Amino acid sequence: MISQKSKYALKALSVLTEEYGKGPILIADVAARENIPRSFLELILLELKNHRLLDSRKGRGGGYFLARPPTQISVGQVLRAIEGPLAPLPCASKTAYRKCDECRDERTCGVRLLMRDVREATARILDSTTLADLLKRSQLAAHGRDALEFSI
Repeated sequence: MISQKSKYALKALSVLTEEYGKGPILIADVAARENIPRSFLELILLELKNHRLLDSRKGRGGGYFLARPPTQISVGQVLRAIEGPLAPLPCASKTAYRKCDECRDERTCGVRLLMRDVREATARILDSTTLADLLKRSQLAAHGRDALEFSI
């Protein structure tokens, strides 16, 4: 499961995607639109900025905006920025690999092999879904149409 922090990050980024190209958006506006506690949202947006997914402008007319077009930011990038590696176990991770202490032979460990498959399937879906795709799914659902489908 993803954390509430990641869920809020995706909701906030959906607002910024919807407003892409219209200029910076105030934290207060994003918080109000998505019912996210403002102080928590400030921390989330700062973290996304530190990962170069967002940029900001200070002063009058300031706020946050996407650092790149929404077609160039994947949900996988967002979740890695907030949660860290996608793998359910450290021994299945590509970026934060760590051998399990109790494992006798990780080469033949069925749990590790399964969790690598889970990690690959998860990464395939999340890395191929952009913020633009996420917004489109939401818009289609709002109009009673089937959202995009993904298969594993």
